[in-house]
Formats: sequence, C-alpha cells, structure tokens
Amino acid sequence: MKHLALAATLCLGLSACQTVYYSAMEKVGVHKREILVDRVEATKESQQNSQQEFQSALERLTTLVNFDGGELQTAYEQLNDDYESSLSAASDVSNNIDKVEDVAEALFDEWQDELGQYSNANLKRESEKKLKQTQRQFSKLLKSMRRSEAKMQPVLDSLKDNVLYLKHNLNAQAVAAIRGEFDSLKVDIQNLINDMNRSIADSNAFIEQMNQNKVN
Repeated sequence: MKHLALAATLCLGLSACQTVYYSAMEKVGVHKREILVDRVEATKESQQNSQQEFQSALERLTTLVNFDGGELQTAYEQLNDDYESSLSAASDVSNNIDKVEDVAEALFDEWQDELGQYSNANLKRESEKKLKQTQRQFSKLLKSMRRSEAKMQPVLDSLKDNVLYLKHNLNAQAVAAIRGEFDSLKVDIQNLINDMNRSIADSNAFIEQMNQNKVN
C-alpha cells in the first residue's frame, strides 16, 4: 500500500506516469471514473478561488484609482500581492484542467476498448450509448473550462501592466493613467468571473450526471 502511494505521488505531475498512477489507484479500488469526478471537483474549487483573487484585485484597483492621499507605496504593494495571488490561482486552474482532460481521455479509451469484450449485444449497445453521452457532456464541460481559462491571461497581463507602471511611477499622474484603463479591465474581470460561473455550473451538472450513471 505504501509503495503504491509513493508511486502515485512521484508520477502524479508527469504525463508519462499517468498510466502508472491510474493503475496504482485501481489496485486500491479507485477507478478512473472516480478520479475524473474528483478532478472536476478540484477544478471547480480552483476556479472559485481564482474568482475570489481576481475580485480582490479588482477591489484593490478600485480603491487605488479613487486614491486621494496617503501612502502610494503601500497601495502598490497590496496590488502587487493581489496580482501574484491571482497569477498563482490561475496557474492552479490551468493545471487542474489539464489533469481533468488527461484522466477523461484515459477513461474514454478504456471504455471504448472494453466495448469489444461484450458478448451480449444489448448490454454492449447500452454501454456504448452511455459512453457517447458522457463524451458529449464532457466535451461541453471542457470547452467551458478552456473558454474561461483563455480569458485569464489577458486580465493577468493587464494587472501586470498596472503593477509595473506603478512600481516606477508612484505618483498622482500614475494613478490618473491607470484610471484611464480601469473601466476596460473591470469589464474583462467581470466577463471572466461570469464565464467561470458558467463553467462551475457545467462542472456541477457533469458531476451529477456521473454520479447518476454510477448509481444506475
């Protein structure tokens, strides 16, 4: 048991080791379907965390553009911290989506291969129907995840630009310059949060469907 856990830990982050990881997990009773559901759940949680970080950065920037006196250095450092936290949270989202896609591909390949092992045509037909249904729903989910993921980088780029500009221009003129870009960034962050909400809803629907199929 300890050896299986060690193998899983060593190979989890390496694409070439995923097959070894899935095999090790199956030996202790954890199958790809369960891993997929767990990873979708983890991705949903990382998206929720990312939403909070981006929202925090937006609120910090709102305070900054309305700055009317005080210590600009402190305001800059707080915004920089929010940017770094948003960057880390976005990285977690991307890593989790990659893991979701990897285990889904492994699950669907295995499912497709096992169709050839049926001797009962009716059972084979029913299993194939469920496979295609699950693939369609997963495809919708993955597109939703990737769509919101794609919107993170432009927001991060804009936040970074603001942080860099402030770093070397801690004065009222710098704040005024940032104020001119604020409305556009605000819209981008809100669109990102809305897309993540749709992806989270799709994740919930997919998890529910997978659990129903498990029961049935």
